[in-house]
Amino acid sequence: MATQPGAAAGVSDEAPISLYAQRPPRLRGTAGTVASTVSTIVLVGAIVVLFLLPSSAGFRHEFFSPHYLWESFRLHPSDYLYSVSKAFLYTVLLSVICEPIVLVLALAVATLRMTTGPVLKPFRGLCIAYTDFARGVPLILIMLWVGFGIPELNAGWISSQSVFVYGGMVLVFTYTAYVSEVVRAGIYSVPRSQASAARSLGLSSRDTLARVVVPQAVRNVLPALLNDFVSLQKDTAIVSVLGAVELTHAAQADASYWFNSAPYAIAAGFYLLLTVPLTRYTDRLLAKDRDRRLAGSA
Repeated sequence: MATQPGAAAGVSDEAPISLYAQRPPRLRGTAGTVASTVSTIVLVGAIVVLFLLPSSAGFRHEFFSPHYLWESFRLHPSDYLYSVSKAFLYTVLLSVICEPIVLVLALAVATLRMTTGPVLKPFRGLCIAYTDFARGVPLILIMLWVGFGIPELNAGWISSQSVFVYGGMVLVFTYTAYVSEVVRAGIYSVPRSQASAARSLGLSSRDTLARVVVPQAVRNVLPALLNDFVSLQKDTAIVSVLGAVELTHAAQADASYWFNSAPYAIAAGFYLLLTVPLTRYTDRLLAKDRDRRLAGSA
């Protein structure tokens, strides 16, 4: 009598072992809510106890001193101190202006790279060279190059712009390359049959791209797009190398003056105030899109 595979190891073919079947049953309803609440209270309580221990007094004073947190937050009439809250508005303004420009230019670059006409071949090559350069050279190097190089040209109004303008130019220049590659990947992810169906209905190439392909492409790469915008918000700190008093620069100046790290803590809180809502909004959009697709497939 032939021995079945796995019999020597004591495994029966009639009752295969499932790793998922060995998992403990999940708590549902009231029991699950109670268990989640208890575990949350225990975790938060442990963190609070560790934070309030007498041995943590030095840590609290160095990073979370209420006096220095408030002094960093409020406006300072002196010249040697900066308001972190005012610098936060500078960072927000820079991000809000740059992000829409990046999205529009990235869509144009991605579309141009995907054209097939021979007339546009030199422009496709230029776009490839641009994306390779912008993604390959560090952002801080381009920031120094533009921020200190252009004013030295003495080229009229081009060399007399503010640090805000030069910093925004560099952020747009760099992040357009990154976002264009994300958009291009999204366009390639749309099935070619979608474009063929749109053309069969009488839509032109432009309308097919604008009404059928691009909306689906953006939805497919929305998490990656918003992740790039979160990175852009954080990289506004690099504008400080040009002398701009943005969030990180203000925190660094205050911390150096007081020899205390509390300004860094409040600056980190402001960055979280910018990035966390955008991250949660991304999760919400993904959940809605997933539910819509599952409903359509059902």
